[in-house]
Amino acid sequence: MLIDMTDADHASPPPAPLDTSRPFTRAAAVRAGLATQLRTHAYRPLLHGIYLDAGVPVTPVLMAQAALLPFPPTAWASHATAARALKLPIPPMPGEHVTVLSRKQRRTRRDITCHHAVGGRVITIDGVRVSSPRQVFLELAPRLSLVDLVVIGDHMVGKGLVDRKDLSEFCKAATGPGAPQARAAASFVRERVESPMETRLRMLIVLAGLPEPEINAVIDLPGGRRRYDLCWRTARLVLEYDGRHHVERVEQWESDLERREQIEDDAWRIVVVTAKGIYRTPEETLAKIHRLLLQRGEPGVPRRIRDDWRAHFPGRGDYLAS
Repeated sequence: MLIDMTDADHASPPPAPLDTSRPFTRAAAVRAGLATQLRTHAYRPLLHGIYLDAGVPVTPVLMAQAALLPFPPTAWASHATAARALKLPIPPMPGEHVTVLSRKQRRTRRDITCHHAVGGRVITIDGVRVSSPRQVFLELAPRLSLVDLVVIGDHMVGKGLVDRKDLSEFCKAATGPGAPQARAAASFVRERVESPMETRLRMLIVLAGLPEPEINAVIDLPGGRRRYDLCWRTARLVLEYDGRHHVERVEQWESDLERREQIEDDAWRIVVVTAKGIYRTPEETLAKIHRLLLQRGEPGVPRRIRDDWRAHFPGRGDYLAS
């Protein structure tokens, strides 16, 4: 039997439509017939040779997906890229990071740092493979200061991304260049911390050798139960971090004043610390806390403050609260 084959029977199938709402490569754009449009304002370059529809907001997860496009499916976004995808409060760390399982899979790219590991703990966010929170903590350890790393740990525990004990055990079993720093930072990680600046204030205190304060303590007062950022119950001393640069709401401001008046009427002393007291004048902040703890009889207060804090809080520089 003879079959008449028309031109349509021999034609190649049309290219599959390209989802430009997700990162795509130049090669994918060429296959979809969009190569010339990449030079228009319809698309934005994310990384070298990787694009996105200009109308789509760029998120950390999309950047992680973009960074993974040149690598095999077993790779995952790691280090700062994973931290941003997990919404961790890291300091500015430019560039994207990817980890692969084999040295043969490494690629040299000017905008992506490629790491090699024999294994790692990986989760998926919106279908994108990224390092797990515990893994990120270990990956960031060689690249962050002790205080910044504790900020990350407090945040992860507070958001339920990791369990504090589990994080500590994971770091104890870890090896490699970041393991000692990770173990040191994990020992300072605490629960119920509500902001990075609360972490920084607590670390300023403990690195100075002062007794560690209770975090977000609930105190019974004549006007009712109140919660405060940091406190020492024996000394009846409370520390409150205030990050406002102006009165945001009159009602909130008046409520805070009432809280402070109530606790001081009950023989407690409250000290309000701002970003300036942490970043620019940490020595003055410590001197005041030290003096009050001694005066008010807190046990375990040294006669002199240790100098360990100075490497982490040099003071007198520019500051930005987070």
